[in-house]
Amino acid sequence: MDLDYSKCWNTNASKKESWKTILLLAYQSLGVVYGDLSISPLYVYKSTFAEDIEHSDTNEEIFGVLSFVFWTLTLIPLFKYVFIVLRADDNGEGGTFALYSLICRHARVSLLPNRQVADEALSTYKLEQPPEKKNSSKVKFLLEKYKALHTALLILVLLGTCMVIGDGVLTPAISVFSAVSGLELYMSKEHHQYAVVPITCFILVCLFALQHYGTHRVGFFFAPVVVTWLLCNSALGLYNIFHWNPHVYQALSPYYMFKFLKKTRISGWMSLGGILLCITGSEAMFADLGHFSYTAIQIAFTFLVYPALILAYMGEAAYLSQNHHKSHRISFYDSVPECVRWPVLVVAILASVVGSQAIISGTFSIINQSQSLGCFPRVKVVHTSDKIHGQIYIPEINWMLMILCIAVTIGFRDTKHLGNASGLAVMTVMLVTTCLTSLVIVICWHKPPILAISFLLFFGSIELLYFSASLTKFREGAWLPILLALILMTVMFVWHYATIKKYEYDLHNKVSLEWLLALGPSLGIARVPGIGLVFSDLTSGIPANFSRFVTNLPAFHRILVFVCVKSVPVPHVPPAERYLVGRVGPATHRSYRCIVRYGYRDVHQDIHSFETELVERLADFIRYDWRRTNGTNSCNEDDASRSNESTSECRLAVIGTVSFSGPPAFEIEESAQPESVSIGFTTVESVRDVIEMEPLGKRVRFAIDDESENDAPTEMDMQLHEELEYLYSAQQAGTAFILGHSHVRAKQGSSLFKRLAIDFGYNFLRRNCRGPDVALKVPTVSLLEVGMVYVV
Repeated sequence: MDLDYSKCWNTNASKKESWKTILLLAYQSLGVVYGDLSISPLYVYKSTFAEDIEHSDTNEEIFGVLSFVFWTLTLIPLFKYVFIVLRADDNGEGGTFALYSLICRHARVSLLPNRQVADEALSTYKLEQPPEKKNSSKVKFLLEKYKALHTALLILVLLGTCMVIGDGVLTPAISVFSAVSGLELYMSKEHHQYAVVPITCFILVCLFALQHYGTHRVGFFFAPVVVTWLLCNSALGLYNIFHWNPHVYQALSPYYMFKFLKKTRISGWMSLGGILLCITGSEAMFADLGHFSYTAIQIAFTFLVYPALILAYMGEAAYLSQNHHKSHRISFYDSVPECVRWPVLVVAILASVVGSQAIISGTFSIINQSQSLGCFPRVKVVHTSDKIHGQIYIPEINWMLMILCIAVTIGFRDTKHLGNASGLAVMTVMLVTTCLTSLVIVICWHKPPILAISFLLFFGSIELLYFSASLTKFREGAWLPILLALILMTVMFVWHYATIKKYEYDLHNKVSLEWLLALGPSLGIARVPGIGLVFSDLTSGIPANFSRFVTNLPAFHRILVFVCVKSVPVPHVPPAERYLVGRVGPATHRSYRCIVRYGYRDVHQDIHSFETELVERLADFIRYDWRRTNGTNSCNEDDASRSNESTSECRLAVIGTVSFSGPPAFEIEESAQPESVSIGFTTVESVRDVIEMEPLGKRVRFAIDDESENDAPTEMDMQLHEELEYLYSAQQAGTAFILGHSHVRAKQGSSLFKRLAIDFGYNFLRRNCRGPDVALKVPTVSLLEVGMVYVV
C-alpha cells in the first residue's frame, strides 16, 4: 500500500507516469507480440506467386495481391483484433481459453467437475454486469439446456488450442527458413539447396536449446531487433516506392481486388492461401494481452507495426511491378538494394528468431492452461522467472517441438509447402476466435444478438474465404496441421473424458464421514505421529483411496488433511484467496479439509513451500475457528442442519496470507449475504461447500485489537494453544503425501469407442506421462501411493 498521499493530488504527474508506463509497455510488446507478424513480408509474395498465378505486363496480378494484403491487414488485425477482440479480456488475460473461461462464468457450460459456489466469491470471478441486471438470452438458454452444446463448445476450444500448438511447430520453421533463404542470392542453385536446410536446422536447434533459460534472460534485445526490422522495412518500402513506382498507392483501392479475381478466377482464389500469411501472428496480440495492456498493444500496432508493414508490402509491389521479367523467382531480398543486403539478411534472421520465440512461449502457456483445465496429460512445468509471472518452460514439449520443426523443415524444404501448412493453422485459430467472440458479445456483454451475428458473418465470411483457399492446398502441405490437430485433439479429448469419468467414480464411491469418525483404538486403528495429506479431486466426503489405505494398513496420522488441488475458470487466484479450509469432524479429531484453488494461468508452487504454507494456513484457520466459535464445537447443530451429506461436514473458510493474533473484537451486522469475516487488511469468506452454501442472516467481522489486555489465559486459550502445539509437533514428525495410483478400465458392456479410449488411449497416456506425484513435485521419501482400480 502506498502511503505517499501527496501522489493522489498530483494529477499531472500521475498522468505523465501512466503514459510513460504505457509507452514502455508498447515498446516491450514489439519484441514479444509482433515478432511473428513483422516477418511476414519475407514470404507472402513468394508464397502467393509460387504456382497458381503469374504477374503480367499489366501488373493487375501484383496490384490485386497488394490490395488484398492491405485490406486483409486493415480488417483482421486492425479492426477485428485491435478494436473488438482485445476488449473481450478475462481479467486482463487473452487467448482461446480466456474467451472460454469468460463464457463459462456467465453461462453454465463448463465441464470442470468439482465446481463450487464458493468459487464465485473470488475477487477475480467478476462478471461484466451484476447478475440481477442480466436478461437471459435465448442463446444462453440454449447453451445451458443442451449438454451436447457444452461438449461442442469444448471441442471448438480444443480445436483452436491444437491449431495454436500446430502453429508452434510451423512458425519457427517457415520464419527461419525464409530468412536464411536470402543466401540464395549469393550461391548457385546446387550449393544453395544443400546450405539453407542445414543452417535453418542449426538455428532451430540453438533456439530450442536456449529455452530453459527463459525468455527474460535473452528478451532484453527482442524489442530493439523488431524495431530495427520494422524501421528497415519502412525505409526499404519508401525507397522502392519512390524509386520504382510512385503510383503504387492506387492499388490500395478495393477495385483491384475484384479486377484480380475477375482475371485470375479459380487460380486467384487458390492464391489467397499465400496472401493470408500476411496476418500470421495477429492472434498473438490477443494471446499475449496478459503480459501488457490493451492500450499498449493498440498503440504499438496502430502507430508503428501497421504503417511499417503496409509500406513494406507497397515497396515490394512497386519493385515487382517494374522487374517482373528479370527473374522467374520472387524473393523479398530481390527488392533490397545490393549494398544493404547482408545487414538486412542478418536483421531478418534475428527477427525470425524473435518471432519464433513468441510462438514457442505461447505454446508453453496454452499447454499449461490445457493441463490446468484437465484437457492435457500431466507435464513438467518450470517457472523460469521469479519476477515475471507466466514465463514457463515445459521440457517435454520443447524437445517435441524441436524434433517436429526440424522434421518439417527437412521434409518440405520450401516456403510454398510451409506456407500452405501455416496458413491453414492460422485461419482455423482465427475462425475459432471469431465464433467465441460472437458468443461473448451476446452472453457476456449482453448486446443484441443481431450485433453478434453481424460480427460473425462479416469477419467469419472473410476468414472462411481464406480458409477454403487453404483447404485446396491439402496435398501440398495443408494436411500437416490437420493431422497434428487430429492427433492432439484425440489425446486431449480422451484425457478429459477419462478425467471426468474418474471424478464421477470417486464421487459415487466416497465414504461417509461417520465411517472416519468411527475409526479408533476399539477397531485396532492407531494414530501415528506426523501430518497425512490425502490428495483427491473431491471437495467433500472421504475419498475411496483413503478408505482402501486404512483397510490395508490400520493406521493414519495424528493430523489428517484432505487436500483438493483444483482449477477454477479464472486466469489467476490471488494468494490470499487460494486456501479454503475447514474441519472434518470435531476439533478433537484433528482432521481438516483444504481446497487449494489455482487459475488456469497460475503456476503451481514448489511442494516444500506448499507444505510450509499449508501448515501456516491450518494454524490461521485453527485460531480463527476457536475465536469464531468462542470455544464451542465448530461443527455445531446449526451446521449439521444445513448439511445434506453428513452431520460432521463443517463450513469452509477462505484463509488469507495474514496471521491471526490477539483476542478478537466482534462486530455483528445484519445482512443477507453469506457469512463473511474481515480481519482488517484481508477478507475471509466463510462459505459452505458446493450444494451446502446458503445465505445467513448475519455477517461477522473480526478486527485485531493490538492493545489487548494481558488477562489470564482462559480455557479456550489453553485448548487453542494445545491444538496449535499438536499441529506443530506433527509437522516436526514429518509429512506424508497419500496419493492414489490409479488404473482405469471400461466396465463390461461399454461401447467400442469407450473401451478404446479408456483401456488403450488413457492408460497409454497415463503410463507414459508424468504421474501426480511428479506433477506435484512430491519427494519420494514422503510418498505413499494407494493402488486403485477405476471401473468406469
